[in-house]
Order: sequence, then C-alpha cells, then structure tokens
Amino acid sequence: MLSSHMDVVPADKDEWKYDPFGGYMDEEERIYGRGAQDTKQLAIMAVEAVRRLVMDDVKVRRNVLITVMPDEEIGGAGGMEKFVQSEEFRKLNVGFELDEGPVSPKTEYPVFNGERSSWKVEVHCRGFTGHGSMLADGTPGEKLRVVLDRFMDFRQEQRDRLREDPSLWLSDVTSTNLTMVKGGTAPNVIPPEMSAVFDLRINPLMDFDEMEQKMKQWCKDAGSDVELEFLSKQEKTPITPIGKDNKWWTAFKKATDKMNMELKTLILPGASDARFIRRAGIPALGFGAVNKTEVLLHSVNEYITADSLVRGVEIFKEVILEVANVL
Repeated sequence: MLSSHMDVVPADKDEWKYDPFGGYMDEEERIYGRGAQDTKQLAIMAVEAVRRLVMDDVKVRRNVLITVMPDEEIGGAGGMEKFVQSEEFRKLNVGFELDEGPVSPKTEYPVFNGERSSWKVEVHCRGFTGHGSMLADGTPGEKLRVVLDRFMDFRQEQRDRLREDPSLWLSDVTSTNLTMVKGGTAPNVIPPEMSAVFDLRINPLMDFDEMEQKMKQWCKDAGSDVELEFLSKQEKTPITPIGKDNKWWTAFKKATDKMNMELKTLILPGASDARFIRRAGIPALGFGAVNKTEVLLHSVNEYITADSLVRGVEIFKEVILEVANVL
C-alpha cells in the first residue's frame, strides 16, 4: 500500500512568491505549492509509477494499493486511524505500507522505520492566593518554578546527548518544549492556580511508564496540590525491523540499491499515518524519495523540482517491482 495524504496546513498567499495553490513552475523548474513536499508529491509519484507499469503491461504477484488520506495534519482520527479500523481495510489484507517521509537536503535518503509518540501535558499548580504584596508560602508561582526547572533540566539533558554524540539525530532523544503558561487575572493578585503546558515527543525506545512516573515525581517535588494532566497521550508505536529477516525491507533495499541510493534509517521525529498501520501489526516504512532539496514542508515558498518528481516516479517503479513481488 502506497500512502500519502491530501490535506495540507494553511498558507498565507501574501507571504509567498507565487500562489501557494497555483502550482507555478519557475525558470529553474521549481514547482511551488502548499503540499509540494507534504505530501502531494508522493501521491503523484505513486500514481504515475503505477500508470507507467500498467501501460507497459507489467505484472506483479501482489495487489498495489494507493491511498490518499485526509486529516493527517490534524492527527489522522478522521483519516487513516478510522480507515485502519474499518472492515474495508481488513478486506484489503495489506502486507506492507510505504508512507511519507520528508525530503532530504543531503545526498542520502532517510527511511523511517518508527516514530516518536506525542504527549501533551498540563501541570496544574494550586496554592495560596491573596494580595500581591504578601510573601506567603506555597504559592502557585513557587510550585510552578519547580515544575519548570524539572522539565527544562530534562530538556537540557536530551540536548546535551545530541551535542555530545554527533551520530544521534533529533528523534534518537525525547524532546520537551514549554508551549503555554497560564494563570492570573490581575497584576496585584496572587492567583489560586498557575499551569504550564509541555509538548513532549517520546522516543519509542524509552520506557513510557518510567517517563510518566518521572513527571509525576517532578510534580511531587513541587509540593502539594500539583497535578499532572494528559491533554493527549499517544501510545508507543512498534518499530518495523530493519534487516535481512524482514522480507519487505530486503525487497525495498534491493530496489534502492538498483538506483544507487544511499539510505539512512531513522526514527521520525514527528508523527505520520504510518503509526496506525504499525499498531495494526503491519510493517511500514516512511520514505520521501527526494534528496538534495531544501526542507520546506509547512514553510513559505514550499516547492519540489520537476527533476525530483521524475526521479521519484522511477524510484517508485523500482520499489513496486520488488516489493509487490514478495511472496
């Protein structure tokens, strides 16, 4: 199954050189458009590759399915997640899925065999409330300071790991970012509650239970009446094995070797529809099929070159010929 998604993030036309929904190609054969890298290019490559194989009357042992899903950019609940739970999907008897991956600015092509899980947490700090001139114990601000210190100390530990080991990539660690701080209604009133929201992306090799207990301990360190709330909590996603024991990987690698492609296997830092496939027990790889290209997904003036599209079609043809003939 060759998967991509049709939905895109918003684009402000006034900030772009060309209409983000116009598909303009400039003199350097750069095709501009929102979704040019995420992931309309993959849908085009898949459809054109299959069309050419059909025109050439090529036969393969397995069915080749193309899915172009909605709702990926907002979590996939109404798209791939719902589809995977359907009877229609079960009847397809999917053996392997090729999902999205970002373009690469380097010569190598990243291949993603897993992804981090997204946790959004809010820590509520409740305590003494009163006049802003007082120096009372147990104020929400005091407790919040401890919470911020613990989360940001952990963040620095992960940053240090990246800095100290050049072989590590962003997805090899767990990222933590403070995204919201709430509390207070007036500048001279100590509020009864303050809270902080954090966005965490958990590496799949990490012990999820241990990470949750760690956060709960940080709340205890801050004092009484400090509560950890999960705003969202993605479960751990299985990792697709990479190696000769995985017939799908062997076939995929054979195809890319024919194209003289240098691969780098990684864990995806963010999230994709592939997580729903892997949780259903189906092996999946994320693959962008484009290298030597500036990464501009979700950015202004997102583009893909015509040459990259043409080469991507050829890459998909080779991948289909190998993977769709796996017994």
